Amino acid sequence: MKVLIAGGGGREHALAWKIAQSPAVSKLYAAPGNPGIAEIANCIPAGGSPLELLAVARGLDADLTVVGPEAPLVEGVVDLFLSERRLIVGPKKDAARLEGSKVFAKQFFRERAIPTADFIIAASTGEATGALARFDFPVVLKTDGLAGGKGVIVARDPAEAKEALARLPLPLVIEEFLEGEEISFIVLSDGKKFLPFAPSQDHKRAGDGDTGPNTGGMGAFSDDRLLSEQQSHEILERIVGPVIEATRFTGFLYAGLMLTAGGPKVLEFNVRMGDPETQALMLRLESDFAAALLEAARGDLGGQRFRSRPGASACVVLASGGYPGSYHAGIPIRIGDTGGATVFHAGTRMGATGLETAGGRVLGVAAAGPDLPGALERAYAGVAQIHFDGMHYRRDIGARGLARYNRYNRTVSGT
Repeated sequence: MKVLIAGGGGREHALAWKIAQSPAVSKLYAAPGNPGIAEIANCIPAGGSPLELLAVARGLDADLTVVGPEAPLVEGVVDLFLSERRLIVGPKKDAARLEGSKVFAKQFFRERAIPTADFIIAASTGEATGALARFDFPVVLKTDGLAGGKGVIVARDPAEAKEALARLPLPLVIEEFLEGEEISFIVLSDGKKFLPFAPSQDHKRAGDGDTGPNTGGMGAFSDDRLLSEQQSHEILERIVGPVIEATRFTGFLYAGLMLTAGGPKVLEFNVRMGDPETQALMLRLESDFAAALLEAARGDLGGQRFRSRPGASACVVLASGGYPGSYHAGIPIRIGDTGGATVFHAGTRMGATGLETAGGRVLGVAAAGPDLPGALERAYAGVAQIHFDGMHYRRDIGARGLARYNRYNRTVSGT
């Protein structure tokens, strides 16, 4: 079959990398793609609006379209494709509001008793100021619409809250700060049945030790030790299952969760695969991904399960100097022998002298291993073989996972 991938970032490169491995795929395309994707697929210069993507799919007569980024989903690209009976992986516009509007999502959680942080919706600065007085610090402020992973501010004190109010557009969701461990739990759904991926954990802050501003994601890892069997069951029964049943959600449903003392609670829902979680998850996935995507688009996933490689995987994001603030593009990139690591392109382009930077998040260096220490060692060994001026990255991806791993080993050994 002919498969079209919409998007051109690191997530889309990882999706293309995995889909290309399916024996059922005869032709693979990406719009617009990137230099990394171009090594395994035909890249078509095109915009990302629903009408532009539909025109590309028509021209190719694509059998299946897989949407990477959230914007076209929120704009209704799935509804448009379905109106022409074209198979596509993603939610309809109504269901995509789970990511497109924080206000809608929080009201949805409340109406259906989905466990989440206590919150107040503020439509004006005055309402927001009054809402802040009802919460202890730290407090979380979220802008309503899409913000590329940067529309959330955790204010530690009144001064930071005042600064956040000046920066974030209204309306706002103001909510309690949840303590615990953050988890990314993603499933592929056909509208009724769904297949969970292995659990993963993102690292949003720009600096080591979870310092600095929020970003689109500086790295991620996947390890089965992230969740117990009981926690996974609770997430499926109390959160994921009810949401899919209520919305008939199709495509990728991403639950950003906090494992609190009172159980898992929803921080947010995304309606697409995470970035950089996808890079880590695709390295562990052993199932025929393209076949599962086709079944989901047809509305019949059957009774299969995703098979994940035992062990763990990790992805380290290499970012431009200054990211998530302003940064320079067009900086030459040098990539050596990365050994057991796979390099996914995110913000790159081909310039006059070769590969160069073209975005804030430039590359994702990912690796799998028999355990988390092994996966991280391979990923960081790959990072050491890459250079561009201003390159920065977190050196503590998976640190909390390593601490858990070491505690587990001490318990098993009795030391």
